[in-house]
Amino acid sequence: MPGKDELAPDPAWTVPSAQPPPAGVHPPPPVGGYPAPPAADAAPPVPDLGPAIDPAEALARTEAVIERYGAMVNGVAVTHTACKGDAEDAFQEVFLTYHRLQPRCRSEEHRKAWLLRTTLNVSRRVAASSWRTRVVPLTADDPPAPAAAQFTFAVERQDTVFRALTRLPEGVRTVLYLFYFEDLPIAEVASLLGLEPGAVKMRLSRGRAEMRDQLREEIFND
Repeated sequence: MPGKDELAPDPAWTVPSAQPPPAGVHPPPPVGGYPAPPAADAAPPVPDLGPAIDPAEALARTEAVIERYGAMVNGVAVTHTACKGDAEDAFQEVFLTYHRLQPRCRSEEHRKAWLLRTTLNVSRRVAASSWRTRVVPLTADDPPAPAAAQFTFAVERQDTVFRALTRLPEGVRTVLYLFYFEDLPIAEVASLLGLEPGAVKMRLSRGRAEMRDQLREEIFND
C-alpha cells in the first residue's frame, strides 16, 4: 500500500464523518481495517507505482539490463525485421521504453519475458512501418532502397540459414531462435511465450522440417 505522502486520500474510499447515518442504519464494518470499497461507478484509485527512482539509479539499472539482455533483444529484433537498421531502431525503442517505465518485475524470468514480448511487438511495428518497404527508385539509375533481404553475415552459409529462418511463420521463428540461438530449454521458452511445452515441441518440429526443405532447395538451386 502507498504511504501517506505518496498519494492524496481518495474521497471515494472514505466515509464522511460529518454526516452520520440515519437512525437505525449502521454502515458495514471495515474489512481488515480499511473502508468498504467504493460503488461500481466510482473512479478507480490511483495504482501504486512505487517510489520515484533517482535518475542516476534508473540509468544504472537500465545499463545493467542492456548488458544482460541486449544480445537477446538484438537477436530477436534482427530475426523478426531481417534488416540491420530496423533491428537497431527496435533495440533502441525497447530499452528506451524500459528506461522510461522502469517496470517492477517479480523475477529475472518476468523481466526477460517483458523484454521478449516488447521486442516482438516493437519489431512487428517497425518492420511494418519501415520506409524500406515503401521506397522505390525514382529512375532506373538510382540505387534500390536497402531491402530486408540484403541483411548479410560474414559467412555465406550463415546467410543461407538466416534467409530460411526469416521465411518461417513468426511463432515458429521465435521458438527456433530462442531454442537454438539463445540456448533456452523448452520449459523456459514455453514460459516466456505463454505456451505449453507440448506446443513448443510441435513448433520446433515444424520449424526443423521447414528449414530442411528450404535449405535443400537452396542447395539444389545453387
